[in-house]
Amino acid sequence: MQTGNYVHKDNKSANRPLWRESLWGADWLSLRFSPVYYGFGTERGDGSAVVLIPGFLGTDHYLAELYFWLRRIGYKPYMSGIGWNADCLNKLGARLRGTIDRAAQETGKTVHLIGHSLGGVLGRAAAAQQKESVASVIALGSPFRGFRTHPLVRRTSEFVRARIFNEKSNERPECFSGYCDCDAVKAWKSLFPADVSRTAIYTKTDGVVDWRVCVDADSDDNYEVDGTHVGLVVNPQVYRIVARRLSLPFN
Repeated sequence: MQTGNYVHKDNKSANRPLWRESLWGADWLSLRFSPVYYGFGTERGDGSAVVLIPGFLGTDHYLAELYFWLRRIGYKPYMSGIGWNADCLNKLGARLRGTIDRAAQETGKTVHLIGHSLGGVLGRAAAAQQKESVASVIALGSPFRGFRTHPLVRRTSEFVRARIFNEKSNERPECFSGYCDCDAVKAWKSLFPADVSRTAIYTKTDGVVDWRVCVDADSDDNYEVDGTHVGLVVNPQVYRIVARRLSLPFN
């Protein structure tokens, strides 16, 4: 274990209840029936930019519910622009940093990042690389302390890693893993910037990721919710926490 609350060389299978992820629709229905979805009783935004980052195998499209909600409560949301999250982490990180730069320039303010699953890992890496442009990072079920995931997810990630290496003649054999020596992974491994706010939201009933690798050592930054891993992006408990954390004063 390194300092900074991270475990890096931890790439294992975890016995997670993957079947529970079929219940993510209950999270979505709860959101639609919750006052928070309509902005009632939530802290209002100040027009700051919020960049949304999808998880493994995802694209920006599935974050649309969160995107439009942020706009309703007074923020200027941006999709990440990274494309399909199944590519070299260094390339994904470079695309994300371009979006962060644009958001900061257009709003004239530091930028908030919200990343789901692997998107939260990319967000934390970007914060380390662009700390002058980032106000906060909110990670939703993100395994930033080590990739302990369901065996099916791990096997899929190995397939993606092999495809990246073989099809693109990648010179880094550990590409798309926590062992890679690329700039993105080095940034993820580095100490999280002290002047950037961090939030880790997790669920102990996560059917994809071991929740223990999704929390910081500082318990004040951790928030437990009920629900599924997939449903974290449409979970009303998550939305309440996000609204509250985004409204805090930042350096």
